[in-house]
Amino acid sequence: MTVPIFRASVPKSHPLLIHSLSSALPLTDEASKKKRLLSCCASSELNPVRPELSFCVGTHLIPHPNKVEKGGEDAFFVSSYNGGIIAVADGVSGWAEQDVDPSLFPKEFMANVSCLVGDEEQVNNNPQILIGKAHAATSSTGSATVIVAMLERNGILKIANVGDCGLKVIREGKINFSTSPQEHYFDCPYQLSSEAVSQTYLDAMVSSIELMEGDTIVTGSDGLFDNVFDHEIVSTLAGYRDVAEAAKALANLASNHSLDSNFDSPYSMEARSRGFEAPLWKKILGMKLTGGKPDDITVIVGQVVSL
Repeated sequence: MTVPIFRASVPKSHPLLIHSLSSALPLTDEASKKKRLLSCCASSELNPVRPELSFCVGTHLIPHPNKVEKGGEDAFFVSSYNGGIIAVADGVSGWAEQDVDPSLFPKEFMANVSCLVGDEEQVNNNPQILIGKAHAATSSTGSATVIVAMLERNGILKIANVGDCGLKVIREGKINFSTSPQEHYFDCPYQLSSEAVSQTYLDAMVSSIELMEGDTIVTGSDGLFDNVFDHEIVSTLAGYRDVAEAAKALANLASNHSLDSNFDSPYSMEARSRGFEAPLWKKILGMKLTGGKPDDITVIVGQVVSL
């Protein structure tokens, strides 16, 4: 993430992640639902158990190089509920200047998503409402950008997004759909926060798309999309049949680009197009306006399958 909205001068943030022990995430009853907090750092695969359309999911997270010991500040969640649920929260690192651990807010937020996702009375299979309920239940200080995508068994994917986490649908080797980032200004995305001045679930960008068997969904934090171009996502996916291996390959590609000072990344190109001489973190170091952007990198790859 970048700037926490309570302090427009703070540099861009970096995310966290939620911990879970299970690689397969079936939702069978209330007790198991509340146990299945996310897979962290290691790749995981979701075995579809529902009829009609569902997801097979692989995940991979690479923390920012300076945040490896704590696991970074991204959080993510996947579930087989209904046709499948995918969610990512990217913690705003600027909170560290206030002596606040930026990983706590997104981690708790995703834990609340996990507990609420199957509550049809409160959530009604609506990702925007799910974001609102999870936000209201989160008591940690901090903020995060968030995306939640819910697949219905009839193939309709519902998406709600606050900020610059993203989702792309790849169909027949082409990008068929992409979410758009929301921002106040460059490097300051919309975010959900413990502060009253933040955005709310009502500010979420809401989308829906009808998926087909064979479609591939790529969801991630901005650490992926700031460092990897669309054509690289498509070409990388073409080399893998296994979703866990595909997620790992995309995360590794983003990580390599992020540390390459000679790579002209999507982030650097966007900065130049906005008239910036250099991103703040590069300007301080006297670096040129090329190269990747070091960040936490979360990648979730979902293959749409018919049962």
